[in-house]
Amino acid sequence: MAQVFFEFRNQAVRAAVVLGSVLAGVLPQSTFAQEQTEKIKNPVAVFSGLDKITGRIINFDVYIGETVQFGALQVTPRVCYTRPQTESPLTTGFVQVDEITLNNEVRRIFSGWMYAASPGLHAVEHPVYDIWLTDCNLASKVPPPEDYDGPPIKGVVAEGEDPLAGPDDGVDSGPGIPRAKPFQG
Repeated sequence: MAQVFFEFRNQAVRAAVVLGSVLAGVLPQSTFAQEQTEKIKNPVAVFSGLDKITGRIINFDVYIGETVQFGALQVTPRVCYTRPQTESPLTTGFVQVDEITLNNEVRRIFSGWMYAASPGLHAVEHPVYDIWLTDCNLASKVPPPEDYDGPPIKGVVAEGEDPLAGPDDGVDSGPGIPRAKPFQG
């Protein structure tokens, strides 16, 4: 009886191997392999930073390998991946964040993956500043650093454009003088 069982098991294993090899030749790559080949390497990581003292949120672009200072923090993205528009969105980046202490020492406070879809889980929460990844781009209005050697940039920076300037409303002076309140007697 045991010999019949083992012979049946061996035949089932051989049939599974044959069926697996047939399916492997007919069906496309597995979903996991497609995800690995479909990610897009981007040259620009887009971050948002919260200054908790002023309550201001600032969006800023950083090229891969470039270090940008936000308050007392230095942010350096190492990679930034997205998926094609035909896939479900998934934006990830490997980021290193250092803090400049009051003694002018550099201390690493974060080194890991950030996910734009869940910034609350993988953001840098500092007593004064918070930083999280919001997107990855193929180009930026900010010109690349002189020694940039990351993924290719797909876009051109406009001549004389200041990326930190707000929209030009055509007014050269500051806010106007407020009207005097009518006297109520």
